[in-house]
Amino acid sequence: MVTSPTAAVVGQFARDLVLTVDRLPEAGSSRSATGRLEQLGGKGANQAVALAQLGVRPALVAVAGDDQIGDVLLDQARRDGVDVRAVVRRPGTLTSLIVEILVAGEYRYVEDLLLLTEADVLGAREPIEAADAVLVQLQQPVEAALAAARIGHDAGRLVVLDGQITDRRLLALADVVRADEKEAGGLDERTLDEGPSLIAIARPDGNLLIWSGGRVEVPLTGRDPVDTTGGGDSFVAGLTAALLSGASYEDAGRLATAASASTVGHVGGRPDLRDL
Repeated sequence: MVTSPTAAVVGQFARDLVLTVDRLPEAGSSRSATGRLEQLGGKGANQAVALAQLGVRPALVAVAGDDQIGDVLLDQARRDGVDVRAVVRRPGTLTSLIVEILVAGEYRYVEDLLLLTEADVLGAREPIEAADAVLVQLQQPVEAALAAARIGHDAGRLVVLDGQITDRRLLALADVVRADEKEAGGLDERTLDEGPSLIAIARPDGNLLIWSGGRVEVPLTGRDPVDTTGGGDSFVAGLTAALLSGASYEDAGRLATAASASTVGHVGGRPDLRDL
């Protein structure tokens, strides 16, 4: 019997509210939305759902409030195949909310987020150590991110960092670093000397992958994006799933790019990768 690979995703868990409008209202006025979508979201949940759709068994390490919407979203995550036993319920708080205003394919976010603490991450040591891959979103406080990456690294797991490197200590703990162009901030071939085996940088016309002795740029595929929200999350999930299956860096980059293209083809960051 072949056992599916596992992953621990350390990141955000939120209620996503997406409102589409044809143009923003002027100050002191209002405007009707042309569309509304509410769903489970946040970078951590998006990546965990995408991994489950790609055949990886994910556990989510995140924070939820102790409110009713937290109950609803956790139930949705379970139905999506995500193990949420390591999600911390923060007493007396509301679950994170991300409001996306989408105008002509360009997003604006208003966020109220609950973030992980180092203690939260240390409390989830068991599922992180047990996973084949550990995905760490760097929008979390740096001490929490360092704790998660260190646990995964010390356990010999595939450690994937997603976002801007604000503390170079993270690089020594990472196998893969993924960032968009705004976050990349000097990531290049020299960064490989600090620890990672693979760097992936999202560019306007494709995704650049760099490793020792090789590099490839995978061009974007599909139609023009409808909403780029969640594209990076699906890329990270696709890249991780492919690497866990033994794919080459180039093939992993192509699957990840296809996963991203699928997600940006619809409104909202929730992935649907079951047909990839």
